[in-house]
Amino acid sequence: MFFKKIKPAASRYWLIALAGLMWSTVGITLCSMAYCWLKEVDWLTAFPFGLFGIILSLAAYRFGFSGIARKNINRICLLPEKGCIFAFQAWKSYLIIAFMITLGIILRHSSIPKHYLAIVYTTIGGALLLSSLHYYRIILKKP
Repeated sequence: MFFKKIKPAASRYWLIALAGLMWSTVGITLCSMAYCWLKEVDWLTAFPFGLFGIILSLAAYRFGFSGIARKNINRICLLPEKGCIFAFQAWKSYLIIAFMITLGIILRHSSIPKHYLAIVYTTIGGALLLSSLHYYRIILKKP
């Protein structure tokens, strides 16, 4: 009984908004890091690495992240009107997020040249940013 009183709750509308905001924020952060790394090398090196990252992000969006976003939106829509604020992501997704953060830290501290890592960061960041648009589309449809 006590835990139900202190459980932070939010409506489905706000859960979808929070998910979109989180996906956008992470996407922008990753793309910004990639940009900073690419601006440190000459443009003849940076351009193909950046372009390749953008192309891969479109593919990752189309064949992966877009579907994940849609499934997450459907899952949120099936929740009770007021759900736990942390339900903007499925619980198993938090394990994937922890793994991805750990992998990102390991890669950033590795000896891999940063302009190579920029491809990975642009791919994931761009796909997250594009997929966040699914959440905003749902929000804009609501009255």
